Amino acid sequence: MQSLNLDYLRAFVTVIEQGSFSAAAERLGLTQPAVSLQIRQLEKKLGTALIERVGRNARPTAAGSELLAHADQIASAVSSAIEAVGRHASGVLGRVRLGTGATACIFLLPSVLGTLRRNYPSLEITVTTGNTADVVKAIEENIIDIGLVTMPAAGRMLEMTPVLDDEFVAIAPEGVVLPDRVTAARLAELPLLLFEPGGNTRRIVDRWFASSNVPLNPAMSLGSVEAIKAMVGAGLGCSVLPGMAVPGERPSGLVVRPLSPRLDRQLAVVIRRDKRLSRGLKVTYDALLSLAE
Repeated sequence: MQSLNLDYLRAFVTVIEQGSFSAAAERLGLTQPAVSLQIRQLEKKLGTALIERVGRNARPTAAGSELLAHADQIASAVSSAIEAVGRHASGVLGRVRLGTGATACIFLLPSVLGTLRRNYPSLEITVTTGNTADVVKAIEENIIDIGLVTMPAAGRMLEMTPVLDDEFVAIAPEGVVLPDRVTAARLAELPLLLFEPGGNTRRIVDRWFASSNVPLNPAMSLGSVEAIKAMVGAGLGCSVLPGMAVPGERPSGLVVRPLSPRLDRQLAVVIRRDKRLSRGLKVTYDALLSLAE
């Protein structure tokens, strides 16, 4: 069997519910011969009798009972599918799966997602955090729809649009004297608290120290920018963080200085080249691209 006519299935269920072809025809707004024809066509398609007449009543055969057991599930699935598609037709934007790093999720996305929420209240966005490699892999495998990641990133099927340069800064506990611009050599004199290895942000910092021929020996590696800031604020050491993670001129309990030489990371919006842009994905894509403005 290649297909199942849903009108025929509805006629079958109605005959069983009403107990007769004539009552089913009245309920469906059809003639009795039309209902009988639909049942015959359904039986022909399935290759077995589905209804038997017992006196004046129409009852399911054994095969009919099997089909009846699945009919509600079939009708429910079809109804759900029509409702889901209908939301798009009526202007409901559906769901967008977004992947990004934890720092961007905390300090950059709230304003973007807040604007989207106000402008498109029916848009559902699910956010997954991870390092660049994990987000890019998920986009390639269509597990998530779009990403905001730290460059570099690579993928033959991917379109990458740089949107933001984020300058790194040095942070230290209050009371620690730092020059106006902090070198790798000065930071190496203090206990260093850095991001855990594996992500692009840590690799960028490692290369910055290496370019100054300064050995890197972190006292602690952590996976959360907020944890690093808390440890620095508690006096356990200093760190190098993306500037977006330290908003404001002078966060309470921290000394913040630019680096020498300057160190930046580039954030880019990543999407599959062949990705179909639904309305919801299009407005999300445009909102992320607006970070470049």
